[in-house]
Amino acid sequence: GEFEVNFGSILGEFLGEFRVNFWGPARGAPGPPLDSDGSESEPEAEAEPEAEEEEEEEEEEEGGEGRPRRGPQPPLPHPAPPSASCAGSCGGGGGAAPERNLPRLLREGAWPDPAPPPARVGRSFSREERSQLSSHFLPNHEAALEPHPQKVFCGIFSDCGRRFLSACQDHTLRLFEVTGEGLRVLRATRGRQVGWSILDVAPDGSQGLYCSWSSAVHVFDLHGDGDAHTALELRPPERRFAVFALAVAPDGREVLAAANDGCVYVYDRQAQRRVLRVPAHEDDANALALGDASGQLVLSGGDDGVCRAWDRRCLPEGPAGVLAGHRDGLTFLHARGDGRYVVSNSKDQSAKLWDLRRPSGPAALAAARRAVARQSWDYRWQRAPRNARRATPLPGDASLVTFRGHVVLHTLLRCRLAPPGGAPVLAAGSAEGAVLVYDVTTGRALRRLANHGACVRDVSWSPEGAWLASASWDGTVRLWDYREPRRDADDTEGAGPAGEGAGPGGGGGGAGGGRGGGGARARPPNKDGRRGPLPPPTGACGILIDP
Repeated sequence: GEFEVNFGSILGEFLGEFRVNFWGPARGAPGPPLDSDGSESEPEAEAEPEAEEEEEEEEEEEGGEGRPRRGPQPPLPHPAPPSASCAGSCGGGGGAAPERNLPRLLREGAWPDPAPPPARVGRSFSREERSQLSSHFLPNHEAALEPHPQKVFCGIFSDCGRRFLSACQDHTLRLFEVTGEGLRVLRATRGRQVGWSILDVAPDGSQGLYCSWSSAVHVFDLHGDGDAHTALELRPPERRFAVFALAVAPDGREVLAAANDGCVYVYDRQAQRRVLRVPAHEDDANALALGDASGQLVLSGGDDGVCRAWDRRCLPEGPAGVLAGHRDGLTFLHARGDGRYVVSNSKDQSAKLWDLRRPSGPAALAAARRAVARQSWDYRWQRAPRNARRATPLPGDASLVTFRGHVVLHTLLRCRLAPPGGAPVLAAGSAEGAVLVYDVTTGRALRRLANHGACVRDVSWSPEGAWLASASWDGTVRLWDYREPRRDADDTEGAGPAGEGAGPGGGGGGAGGGRGGGGARARPPNKDGRRGPLPPPTGACGILIDP
């Protein structure tokens, strides 16, 4: 609809005070300048006005074009178009028309026409401002639901965000187009050599990869009329073999796989053969991720409760570092992709954020091994023991933040960090049929999206962070976005982020907010039982909001 909003007052309200957060420095803190594309650039020494004029005169005499005169920096552009590989797979610039969505416009630094505020004309949000705004506009509303015939194990957005790939226990992979109204099926193809279910999927440009209880990883074309599937044979020594996790190198040449024999496999697609088999863990290798944009930093996690970092150029020589602090096996790893931060999910009913520059020592590794050896329960069909939720860290635990609140049972549940440039949050699936969204700077749960009827195995953020998808064993994929919470006519106070509803029927409010669907923050009772004024609200990641 149409909005009549004073955007200046919104910024003044939500950007009044800043604190240092995980994604970048606080506002006003010294830091490198940003290019027009939002990337960091080397600082340039400002020249004296006289020196600039002399340079320009010399360049004019030489007949060269000369360096352009310094002026105000151009505004940050709108979200960049998809990469060449993604553009080809997604049909170029097709897709749904841009939405007039207030939170998205605020995040992108764009203003709805007509009549943008004169004070903001020609100026876009900085990276820090985008992060802080996104922290407030977290998903709280079920925007779309896509039913599947059986349990959904995987679901992930493409790099451009206009496609979504899901894998179901009916052995079928489905490709969807992401539209303003939800998901629209483009094609469906049946997997090959699937046992039990497809366990992981990985879009790679115009192709998709998947794995299961099979000795091969399979590749298929995401677009086109053909239904050919190519097997990348890993040639394991064991007969009972499963690949639990996949990763594709940035150039697409190598495929990495983590398997139930505790090894990491590397398949060269150009040579068409397996080139490496590296013993990585003492038990099943459940998780795999690439730690940086070059693909040279490989991360693996297993049932031995340890995450190991590997240099791809010298994999057989052993791990470059170890992250130890969990009391039970790992179920998933998700890296931010900057070579620094990675999050691990574990059967000890917690997730942890790590800094790869702070590896664990021998004492931490020994403590993790002892803790894992004492576990005697099976997460697939038993309830988690009480001591599994102990908050006491192990000796030598070097993790930055520990997240507790989601339940890890039945299957290898997943969690993912929001994309860089968005809100500094983590989304985690839970066996209780909910998605929890945590603040990565404090570990506090900010949202609880609870419309699912069974465990949520996978979650995925769209590249710009506007959508959050959840894939569940209740046979549905749900898309979540932000909607302005409704205000009670009798309550003139604003609705805070922690109490917003989560979809039709009141699926779930924020942390501690219960399951009401109204979304308004209730006044807490005073000591004498009367309803007093609302306390000053605090936004996500420590944004202090002036009431």
